[in-house]
Amino acid sequence: MFAAGRGRLDVAGGGGSDGEVRLLVRAAMAVATLAGIAGAVGMVLIGQAATLLGQDAAIADRAQGMLAALAPGLVPCLWFQAIRQFTVGMRRPQALLQITLASVAVNAALDWAFIHGTFGLPRLGLTGIGVATSSVHLLSFLALYASTRRDHLLAPLLDPAFWKADPATVRRLLGLGTPIAATYGSEAGFFSVTALLAGSFGAAALAAHTAVNQLIYIVFQVAVGLSHAASINVSRELALGDFGAARRIKNTALACGAAVMTVVGAVYLVLPGVVLRPYFDPDAAADQQGLAIATGLLAVVAVLQFFDCAQNIGVGLLRGLDDTRSGFRITLIGYWAVGLPASWLLAHPLGGETRGLWVGLLIGLATTAVLLLRRYNRALTGKALAATEPAAAPA
Repeated sequence: MFAAGRGRLDVAGGGGSDGEVRLLVRAAMAVATLAGIAGAVGMVLIGQAATLLGQDAAIADRAQGMLAALAPGLVPCLWFQAIRQFTVGMRRPQALLQITLASVAVNAALDWAFIHGTFGLPRLGLTGIGVATSSVHLLSFLALYASTRRDHLLAPLLDPAFWKADPATVRRLLGLGTPIAATYGSEAGFFSVTALLAGSFGAAALAAHTAVNQLIYIVFQVAVGLSHAASINVSRELALGDFGAARRIKNTALACGAAVMTVVGAVYLVLPGVVLRPYFDPDAAADQQGLAIATGLLAVVAVLQFFDCAQNIGVGLLRGLDDTRSGFRITLIGYWAVGLPASWLLAHPLGGETRGLWVGLLIGLATTAVLLLRRYNRALTGKALAATEPAAAPA
C-alpha cells in the first residue's frame, strides 16, 4: 500500500509543493499505524486459532509464541516502509542500502542469540525468531528516521504526525495503494497458507519450512531494492519518451537479480550446514530431523529464489507504468490458482511432503514471474505504439 505513495512523492519531488509532500507523509504514516495495529491483532488471533487450523497442540503453542513476538514489530515495520517510500520517491535513498545491509547482519545475529540463548540472552527457540524480527523492524525504523532527519533536503518535509493526517489525502493514498497492498498481501497469504500445510507434516517439517522461509526473506530484500529502482527509473524514462531505455531497465534489473541469486544459491548448495547453523544445532538430537529436511529444501530454494526475485521485479516494472491492478490480478492467478493447488497436490496426494510443497511454491512463483514480465512487455509495447501514432497521423 505504502509503495503507492512513491509515485505521488516522486511527482512531488519533481515539482510538487512541499506542503503536498508533508500531507502525503502524514497520510502514509497514519495508514501505516492503523494497518500495523490491525495486522498485529490479526496475528495474535491467528496464533490463538492455530489448533482450529489443523495444527497439533505442540505446534500451535510454538506458533502462538512466535506470532505474539512478531506482532509488536508490525507497526515500526510499516513506519519504516512509509519513510522508505518517501526517501525513494524523493530520489535520496542512499541510507537505505547501509540500513538494509546492517539489518541483515543484525537479524542473523539476533536470530542466533534468541534461538539458542547465547550472549546471555534467554533461549526462546522459535519464538526467538519473532523477537529478533520485531527488534530489527524497530531498529531499522529508528535508523532510517534518524538518517532522514539529518538530510537537509528531506528533514523539512518529514512530518510523521499521523494524528494530523488529512482525510482526503488518506483516501487518495488508499486509492493508489490498495492494489499494491493487495498484491503483497496475496503473496504473504500464499506463504502463510503453505506454512499451515507444512505444519501438517509435524514439528520438524514446520521448523525446516520456517528456517528456509527466513533465508528467503533475507535475500528477498535484494529483489525489493531492484523492484523499487526499476519502478522509479521506468517512470522517468517513460516521462522522457525513451521506451528502449525502459526495456533495458527490465533486462538490467533481471540480470542483477540473477547474478545475486546465483551467488546465494551456490552458497546454499556448497555450505548448507553453515547456512542453517543459526536455526538448527547439528549436535542436538531434537534438531536432526528438521535439519535434514531443511538441507533437502535448499536445492529447491536455490532455483525458487530466481523466480521470486523476477516476480518482485515484475511488480515494480508494472508500477513504473502506473499499472498497479495487473500485478494483483496476476498474483491471484500465479499464487492461488497455480501455486497453492500445485503445493497441495505435490505435498499430499503425490507424497512429496515438505519438498513437494516447496516445488509447488516454485511453480507458483515461476508462473507469476512469467505472467508479470509478459504483461510488462505488452504494456510497454502498447505505450510505445500509442506514442508514435500522433506523429504518423499527418502522413
